[in-house]
Amino acid sequence: MRRMLIVEDEPRLRNCLQQFFAARGFVVASAFSGEEAVEQMREHSADVVLLDVVLPGLSGLEVLKRIKQLQPRARVIMVTALDEEEVREAARQYGADAYILKPFDFSDTTWFPAFTDPH
Repeated sequence: MRRMLIVEDEPRLRNCLQQFFAARGFVVASAFSGEEAVEQMREHSADVVLLDVVLPGLSGLEVLKRIKQLQPRARVIMVTALDEEEVREAARQYGADAYILKPFDFSDTTWFPAFTDPH
């Protein structure tokens, strides 16, 4: 079974995402902050990480760098309301597999292969 970590500071969205992906067969863990996300990855690796860019504490970009150090093969999908090219480019450079904007549509599956395709 594939493990997923959802890193999102907004509780309602985090819960919605947990339910959505659990219903699709993922074992889902979640984190509220960047520090909590890094700790979760140290204790319980994840195959896929859905990672908000703006978080309390460590930024999503810093968390991305640390996740890739801890588990280079993890698929990391950045999620944000920020449509800023420099943030998008930094995410690519640090190893993000996809970058999707909030609000996102679950029926838009163009980003979904990042969750299912092996490296």
